[in-house]
Amino acid sequence: MNEKLAKQILKENQKNYNLIAEEFSQTRNFISNNFKNWIKNYIAEGEKILDWGCGNGRFCELFSNNNNYYGIDFSEKMIAIAQDKYPFGNFKTCLPTIIPYPNDFFDKIFSLAVFHHLPSKKIRIQFLKEAHRVLKPNGLLILTVWNMSFKQLIQSRNFKRLKLRLKFFFLKLIGKNPLDFNDIFIPWNNKCQRYIHCFTLKELEKISKQAGFKIIDKGILKENPKESNLFIILQKI
Repeated sequence: MNEKLAKQILKENQKNYNLIAEEFSQTRNFISNNFKNWIKNYIAEGEKILDWGCGNGRFCELFSNNNNYYGIDFSEKMIAIAQDKYPFGNFKTCLPTIIPYPNDFFDKIFSLAVFHHLPSKKIRIQFLKEAHRVLKPNGLLILTVWNMSFKQLIQSRNFKRLKLRLKFFFLKLIGKNPLDFNDIFIPWNNKCQRYIHCFTLKELEKISKQAGFKIIDKGILKENPKESNLFIILQKI
């Protein structure tokens, strides 16, 4: 994908999340027990934690008051909602490729269901290198993306998304799709189109190593019978 198109998509993503902020927040008030318990495995008292792509700040509830919780997002309206819901949280608006904190500042960074919204390998590398910069030595980046593999979509009978994947793949093959392979747009209630890159675990591994991380763990995290996420745990070395 060319750089101009990637920047345009990133700007549209920001605009769209501001557009649907209230609606989106209402669908993100619940955390499944599987996901909650998994996240708690990576929380320790007294650590500085960054929630990168925090949305309405719902994961803030998983951290005790003894933790230093920071939330950043590129949607000003989502950050306003988060600050209103959790006044004790430290929230800021910023671009996905810029973290407004100094080097070696955080013990852990959580980026949950955010990375797949970033268009182009170049922007994803910038994102990961920023995470590497602000993590303390041996700090962890806990990253998840939607599992949008053909296998998962077929098994969960999610035929709408399967149809979208096939459509964008076919258009790419015949040269009528300027996006990269495995890029799609998913509609939100007929209001906007959200950009998604459909990752594989191998692709996550490769790009993480290129950004200088050590891979600690990886796999598939089931939220419920119909939905799952790919996850990768990365360490700054």
